[in-house]
Amino acid sequence: MSSSSPLRAILSEAVASLSLPTILADRLTLAGEESLPSCFLVTDLAAAAIGAAGIAVSDLLGADGPALPVAVDRHLASAWFLSSLRPQGWNIPAPWDPIAGDYRAADGWIRLHTNASHHREAALSVLGCAGEREAVAAAVSRLAADDLEAAVLRAGGCAATMRDMLAWQAHPQGQAVRAEPLIALEETTAPPLSWRPDPTRPLAGIRVLDLTRILAGPVATRFLAGLGAAVLRIDPPGWEEPSLAPDVTPGKRCARLDLRQAEDRRRFEALLAGAHILVHGYRPGALDALGLGAAERRRINPGLIDVSLCAYGWTGPWAGRRGFDSLVQMSSGIAAAGMVWKGTSQPVPLPAQALDHATGYLMGAAALRGLTARLRNGRALTARLSLARTACTLTAVAGLAQGSDSTGRRDEDFAPETEETAWGPALRLRSPLLVGGTPLHWNCPASKLGSAEASWDGGMVE
Repeated sequence: MSSSSPLRAILSEAVASLSLPTILADRLTLAGEESLPSCFLVTDLAAAAIGAAGIAVSDLLGADGPALPVAVDRHLASAWFLSSLRPQGWNIPAPWDPIAGDYRAADGWIRLHTNASHHREAALSVLGCAGEREAVAAAVSRLAADDLEAAVLRAGGCAATMRDMLAWQAHPQGQAVRAEPLIALEETTAPPLSWRPDPTRPLAGIRVLDLTRILAGPVATRFLAGLGAAVLRIDPPGWEEPSLAPDVTPGKRCARLDLRQAEDRRRFEALLAGAHILVHGYRPGALDALGLGAAERRRINPGLIDVSLCAYGWTGPWAGRRGFDSLVQMSSGIAAAGMVWKGTSQPVPLPAQALDHATGYLMGAAALRGLTARLRNGRALTARLSLARTACTLTAVAGLAQGSDSTGRRDEDFAPETEETAWGPALRLRSPLLVGGTPLHWNCPASKLGSAEASWDGGMVE
């Protein structure tokens, strides 16, 4: 890998942001030349993010022994950014609500994100039309994109006007996000940690409390589970992710709690007290509103490694704005650049939810960096990331994708073992990452949300 390659630039930024040893980055080996077709270097981002996570594993192991070599397969990295699962005899539901997507407004393009029922209801309440694509298109066409974006957000929904790169760079939020680090780290004094990593299963014995939903956070905790961590995912009653849960829940136990209810709140605080790592994706201020702000979380668990993400950044006028990968692509100029690259008249997104996936692996890397800080320095780490800041890293690197276009997932990309998921048998992609020759692997198959007890020792709900 050339020292001046775009992949090296992305990896170097991640390693520097995590304060990882640069010598470990220099030793990263890569296989494969294919790239996902895009005007942005999506495969370079995928391989660099997964590589950074692998380097964080190697550094953690180096706290108690030799740092192990790290290898990333570019083709498999791209494949994992698409989907890791191939169902056998059953189908994963369609990922998008029928009215979600891009619409031509009176003065440009806007994207509506309506997968969650309350987001769909918010958009339709603003548009005042039937929940059918033709009716939505007609209603949107009569409105200015920015006005509609603002109205949908005020109603509690999710939407994003398509802006080009120059408009985003000039926008106050674009400027605020560029001034943030890729991964913001803070450290405080923590109690000693007697746990030590095992090179064959680096996170065995580590408890991860997962308060994340679509999609970066679940990718992070899937990665941690693949290293042997005990991951307990907590969702509110009624929340479902039918198109994503089979992909992101291997190695996890999934439970439900309503943090607004006193008994569930007490159970959650007990879980938090027993966790080593908390990963959460609530909008800035949302946990504070529940009485679980940063100071309270630190009081409950002084040694907690606290890793969080948001959509649009932690500073600036849009800090706290609802958002998803596809919306950040519209806001940050990615979809507009794709339209120009493709020579078409409508937005062209990335070929994968790459901001989500890359941010997820970087979150996993930050959690590992937190464990290393506890072992070496007796410090507790807080890390903050955002999809918009990851977008800055992707759009800042220039160059054409190397090698031929990726053909997607091939038969030989899948591990031979059948995974008996809660939905039916499936094949899972082989690990894109090797640390010391050891791949990621999961202790249990993918499970349904709400299928386990909300306890560190609890069994499955019948």
